[in-house]
Amino acid sequence: MKFSCNQQSLSKALNIVQKAVTSRTTIPILKGILLKVDKEGRLTMSASDLDLSIEKTLEVENPRAGEVVVYAKLFGDIIRKLPNDMITVEFDDGKVMIRCASSEFNIIGLPADEFPNINMPADTSDLILFDKDVLKEMIRKTSFAASIDESRGVITGVLIEMQEKSLNMVALDGFRMAIAREAMINRERENIVIPAKILQEISKIISEAETEEHDQVRLYINEKRAIFLIEDIKVVLRLLDGEFIKYRDILPKENKTRVVVNRGDLLNSIERASLLAKVGKNNLIKLDMKGSNLEITSKSEEGNVKEDVMISKEGNDLTIGFNSKYLMDVLKVIEDDQIVMLFNTSISPCLVQPLTGDGFEYLILPVRITNN
Repeated sequence: MKFSCNQQSLSKALNIVQKAVTSRTTIPILKGILLKVDKEGRLTMSASDLDLSIEKTLEVENPRAGEVVVYAKLFGDIIRKLPNDMITVEFDDGKVMIRCASSEFNIIGLPADEFPNINMPADTSDLILFDKDVLKEMIRKTSFAASIDESRGVITGVLIEMQEKSLNMVALDGFRMAIAREAMINRERENIVIPAKILQEISKIISEAETEEHDQVRLYINEKRAIFLIEDIKVVLRLLDGEFIKYRDILPKENKTRVVVNRGDLLNSIERASLLAKVGKNNLIKLDMKGSNLEITSKSEEGNVKEDVMISKEGNDLTIGFNSKYLMDVLKVIEDDQIVMLFNTSISPCLVQPLTGDGFEYLILPVRITNN
């Protein structure tokens, strides 16, 4: 096996593929990257931790067909440290030689036949075409709300719900819930759950890939796996097993207080108030809604703070407490200038919606407060 390639191109491709390499494995081959060259002058680099596999293809010069596995960290470190010049990689007699300018490395190569097969399953159907920017935005608006506790099973993932005329993404962790909706005609109605961490990696890959402005991302699925195709990058992942929580049953059916507020003003005030909100006390801030004013307060042993935000309110006055982090997480991923906040009682969840349309919904559980 042999190929030559520009250092920058090879380094960028490695940055993408290495996202699937795990250090937490006892299987040596999974710490490596498969380099495979075909006769047509294409280099395919592959990495896998068995749950996530990434494959990237790029054009190379001076090809000699063959394949070898190299240790990802060592190979990646070498390539990134080399100058911006042509690199030649050659595998022969168990050794991989890397030459660039005045540098020459010889490292161990591992047998390619031990590397896991990550070819696309035959039993797939072309289900969804995403605009890459729409997909990134939906991931950004939901994945933060998934549980990070691996023991929580299916709610460590994001539900992708294919309806007849819309596609919804939903994530929740028991304290908040995020829903993003996009108008889309789907060939069939189906639900899948993808680990939130992997979706976040897919978002990074889309950003790093050299795609055109309006390029689309293809999503193929079968019973156990999903495959994202992003130009010359293939991402294969395991779907999470289990039935996702019936999230519609959690959404409040009525509200006694409706507030319209400037999102930026509210976020800035909560960020300042959170400076005195103690982690050991649920990052507690208190919202007191009376008339056209929202008073935000927080106190600790070090002092207290009061912020006032103008609002437009319909319905009852209300005092309610929240974990400031959960409110800020939601407000940071919304881009609308004005938002609607719906409340029932001081112990009922708050629902955050856009002023018009139904592009997103966020549910945030309150923290019980004492009147002192």
